Amino acid sequence: MQQTRRKLLQTTGVALGGVGLAGCGGQSGTETSDTTATDTETSEPTATETPSAEASADTALAAEWNTMRARLHDAVALGRAGESSAAATLVGDVFARFEQASGEYGAHEGLESTDESAYESFEEHLGDARSAFESGDVDAAIGALDGAGNELASAQQSRTSDSVTETFSLLVFASRIRNIDALATAGLTDEAATVGERVFADFEQAPAHETLESAGDGYHEEFETPLNDAIEAANAGDADGVHEAALSASGTAVEAAYELVSEPIAGIGHLSLMAAVGFDAEMAASMGGPGVAAAHAAGLNAYRVRVRDAAWLYDAGQPEAAKAAAQSIFQHFEGARAHEALEEASESAYETFEHDGLEALITAIEDGDDEGVDSAVTTVHDGLTTGIDALASDAAPVLQSGFFRARLGDARERYDRGEGEVAATIAENLFARFEENEGGFHETLEETSEDLYHTFEEEHLTALPDAFRAGDDEAVDTHLSGATDALVEFEATAGTPLASGAAAAYMTGRAGDAGVRAALGDTDRAETIASDAFAYFEGGANGFHEAVEHASEERYHAFEEALGAVRSATTGDADAYEAATTFADEATAAVYAVVENGGSGGDVNAAPLVSDVFATFENARVHEALEAGDHETYETFEGALSDYISALESGESIDAAGERFAQATRNAGFAVAGAIDQAPEISAGGSGGESGESGETDLQGGPNVVEGVPDDADHVIDMNAVAFDPAELTVSVGDTVAWSHAGGEPHSVTALGDGIPDGASYWASGGFESEEAARTGWENGKGAVASGQSYVHTFETAGEHAYVCIPHEAAGMEGTVVVEE
Repeated sequence: MQQTRRKLLQTTGVALGGVGLAGCGGQSGTETSDTTATDTETSEPTATETPSAEASADTALAAEWNTMRARLHDAVALGRAGESSAAATLVGDVFARFEQASGEYGAHEGLESTDESAYESFEEHLGDARSAFESGDVDAAIGALDGAGNELASAQQSRTSDSVTETFSLLVFASRIRNIDALATAGLTDEAATVGERVFADFEQAPAHETLESAGDGYHEEFETPLNDAIEAANAGDADGVHEAALSASGTAVEAAYELVSEPIAGIGHLSLMAAVGFDAEMAASMGGPGVAAAHAAGLNAYRVRVRDAAWLYDAGQPEAAKAAAQSIFQHFEGARAHEALEEASESAYETFEHDGLEALITAIEDGDDEGVDSAVTTVHDGLTTGIDALASDAAPVLQSGFFRARLGDARERYDRGEGEVAATIAENLFARFEENEGGFHETLEETSEDLYHTFEEEHLTALPDAFRAGDDEAVDTHLSGATDALVEFEATAGTPLASGAAAAYMTGRAGDAGVRAALGDTDRAETIASDAFAYFEGGANGFHEAVEHASEERYHAFEEALGAVRSATTGDADAYEAATTFADEATAAVYAVVENGGSGGDVNAAPLVSDVFATFENARVHEALEAGDHETYETFEGALSDYISALESGESIDAAGERFAQATRNAGFAVAGAIDQAPEISAGGSGGESGESGETDLQGGPNVVEGVPDDADHVIDMNAVAFDPAELTVSVGDTVAWSHAGGEPHSVTALGDGIPDGASYWASGGFESEEAARTGWENGKGAVASGQSYVHTFETAGEHAYVCIPHEAAGMEGTVVVEE
């Protein structure tokens, strides 16, 4: 590109900075793209008549937009790396955070007030980009992101000045270099090299190139040399070399910024780069998880579990229910995301499962053909197993473990009904499949841990058939628990996304068992199974609970509601197996949500990316500026940064800690600008400022919810994940009872309005005057008893007082206090 061309760009409003992602300054490689920055006219300022080059709240807002521009490049990097699904998810997250950014100087309202057309165009471009990534059209997605980036850069210019926007655009290039680092950290060094080459080519032709040269002698070479070094290290597969070179190049950009604009503005820009690196770390951590093919395989695994329910119902003399169970699998598969994926991965597996197996099973049930039913079930299993291997062979052993756990649950229920021989046969069948190394399970378990392998097979699985046949209840319990515990421990080694797939299969099996037992008239046992499944999920389920809640609040609630509906159906008039079928569908959808969200559970250690932010900050010029600007904000920033590093190191609560750090960094910019009073509020964490993953921080206790357990409490009831312990307690008039949070998420202690004695004052955590008010209060975040807290009440009226925990009522979390004179 000629020098005159660059000069022209710098005078037309898009010179601001290599803002585009396509065309001359972008990544599409298309010199004449219709969506290049060169074709975008700069909007006239509306919210700020005279852009300022001095640090202000406008500067901090522009820095927040700079972090968003950097995140758009994160999506481009993922798309270039062949991670279109992850790129689509990231764009969706940018959109969600933007929508939820509140306040006059929040990114959303700030852009809308600056230029409403730019605001509308920005949102439209984000939607187009996500759709394009989802359809696999990476170039179209990049074109849309180019438009979104242009709108943000134009708004930056309107709110600040040319020099500030040019400097911030240079820092966007620094963030793009850190993308190379993030990809290499995730093990994608080839992809990192490809992205690095694009960054270098873009920089050579971008206005930011001259911006850097204007900062002074030496900066250009000190920036481009380590950028080249990063590319060479990526080509050599040297992730450590990429990291060191990326740090050097981005550090040079920061130093140049201090030569280009005032020290406060450069510091604010530096903070925006730190925020961008924080998001890079989250991106790298999430890339350790499996791809969507693993979710397809998990869906097929659920069918392997469910087809056994149809066979059980048939054996129990319930052919119509058996047929309905088999048809429900067929109906779900016809509209399932795994349908086309299985057909493409292995047409023979698809035909074996659907036509040779499932259709044959329905026919055999209709004909009363016992041998045909058995044969069809085996065929369905074989077709699905082949499909799972074809779709996600690396995930197959973990999913097989989940299937084994579900089948062990089946064996327990058959034994409980007096069918010891059937239970023994199930155990022997599992042993045979294990010895055959079906799904690579035997070899993988042994390679993962010889101790777990010996515990599972030699100590417990081989002992189960004899225990079942002998009717030895104690031995059955010991070996079922031992085998199951070993499998849970094995699944945990695979990381949260795959462990979630296994947990979903197990829970699908347990819900199905509850449905079958209810259909056979065993309603008490059915209710217990469903309640135990709920308790398992509330207890974490190998990270499944937290991962679903992070991935989609809507999906999380639908999952819990469907599981609660299974329990309710076991004791009511509803069809319990139909409820179990609905839950199975929700469980599969939840796995997709977890996998596509990255699950925050891969094996990538992204902590060093953020640890270097901490080390850099300690010696950075902005460190002193932030501390002087507002000490409380400074403390919040350092605390959030430290907590984020800890989360990345532990692999837990990464999303919430990352969001907290992003918000703290944003507000640090306002503090440096001397405008902390105009900064948006910092929420507890979670996407876009919503509540954190546990939900505790947005919940309030109220009257008589205290820290710890009072010394003067006469009785203590522990609140476990989904149960009060004891569930029934007898006390005397005048006694004080403390309900202590002992496990799980926050609870409520809510008296039932028609379950307390006449004349008794209504009581509940939160101090409400009626059950209706208590339930409404809970919906508004009031009346919660969180970890480390207890609710205290003194009983003055004799009689039975019935109460529940509102959020876990569906799981059967209820209790009674009997008050005697």
